[in-house]
Amino acid sequence: MQIDGAGRQQRGHVLLIAGDAALRRRAVQVAPSANLAALGVLPVAALLNSHAPSDTTYLDGARDPNTVLMRLRAAAATPGPLLVYLSGRLTLDRRGHRLHLALAGTTASTVRYTALPWDWLGTELGARPGGPTTVVLDLVADKAAWPVLQEYGTLPAPPSAEVYGVVIPPAFAGGADRVSSYTRHWIDQLRRSPNRPTNLQLHAFAVGAAALPPGTLVLPATRELSAPAPQEQQEQQEPVPVADPRPHIHALASGGRHQEAATLAQAWEQHVLQTHGYTSPEATHWAEIRADLARMAGNYRSATQLWINAGRTRLEHQPPDAPEVLAAAAGALYCWTQLKDQAAARDSGPELVRLLSALPSLEPRLLRLTQQRLEVLEGSR
Repeated sequence: MQIDGAGRQQRGHVLLIAGDAALRRRAVQVAPSANLAALGVLPVAALLNSHAPSDTTYLDGARDPNTVLMRLRAAAATPGPLLVYLSGRLTLDRRGHRLHLALAGTTASTVRYTALPWDWLGTELGARPGGPTTVVLDLVADKAAWPVLQEYGTLPAPPSAEVYGVVIPPAFAGGADRVSSYTRHWIDQLRRSPNRPTNLQLHAFAVGAAALPPGTLVLPATRELSAPAPQEQQEQQEPVPVADPRPHIHALASGGRHQEAATLAQAWEQHVLQTHGYTSPEATHWAEIRADLARMAGNYRSATQLWINAGRTRLEHQPPDAPEVLAAAAGALYCWTQLKDQAAARDSGPELVRLLSALPSLEPRLLRLTQQRLEVLEGSR
C-alpha cells in the first residue's frame, strides 16, 4: 500500500486513449483500437509498475476533444502513479499551426473542432498534485504534422512526466490492422520478464526489437540512454546469454561510437547464428540491426545490401505485406537513395527493384521512381 504525506492511501490510474486510425492508401499504419485491446489484457499493476489500488479508463472512438479533456483532467488529479497511453494519428491545425491528436471523424478541415490539441496534454499533466507520471506514445504523423516535428526535432511533451514512444513518418505504408510493432514489443517484454523492467528498459527493448521505418522519431532517442564506460564496454565484447545487448548497442551508435557498436553487434550475430541457425528469424533480426547501424554510421552501401538481404530472407518465410518485410524494403530503398556513389547505386539497384517488385502492397510510385533512377544510372556508364 502506498501512502502520501498526509497519511492517505494513494490510488493509481491508467488512461488509455485511442485516436483516429492512421491510414495511407488504405493501408493501416497504426490501429489504435487494436493497441488498446492488447494493453487491456495486461494487469494494471504491470502497466503502472505499482500495486496501489488503481482505476483504468478506456477512450476508444471519442469524437469530442472536450470529452477527452475531462477524462485527462480526472486522471491527472489522481494522487498516485499515472500512466497515459496515446495511439493514433498526429495532425496539424494549419490555421493555428498547433499539433493535435486526431479523434474519430477528424478531417483536415475540422481539426480545430474535432481533434485534441497536443498542448492540452502538457497543461493538464503539468498540474499533477503528485505521484509518478508516465506517458507512452505510439503515433503516426500525417503529411501536415511531419514537417513541424522535423522542425522541432522532437515532440513537445510534459516536462514533469517520463515520456516514451515513437512517431512514425507519413510515408510508411504500414501493415495489417493489428497491434503495432512498438506497442507489441512493449507488451511482450512485460509478459515475459520475471521481474518488471523499468519504463526506460521497456522502451529501449521495444525500440531495439520493433521494425521501425527509417526516420522514425523516437522519444527519448537512443542517444539519451546511458552507455557504459569504455572499459565496461570492452568486457561486454563477448555475448553473455540472459542479457539483451540491443539498447547498449544503439546507445553506442547514437553516441558516435560506431565501430564499437558494429563489433558488438557482429559478435552477437555470430552467437545467434550458432544458436538458432542462418535462416532463423533471430538471425534475420540481427542482420537488420547491423543494417541500421551501417545507416547510422553513414555507410549506405553496406546498409542497402544488408536491408535487401534481410527483405529477401523475410519474404521466404513471411507474406509480402508483413510489417517486417515492408520495413526492410523501406530501409533498403531509403539507404539506396542516399548513395552518392553511382557505381554502388547501379550495382545494388537491380536487386532492390526485384525486392520492391515482389511487394504488391507497396505504393507503385516508389517502384516506378526506383526503376527510373536505375535507368538513368545505367545510361551514365
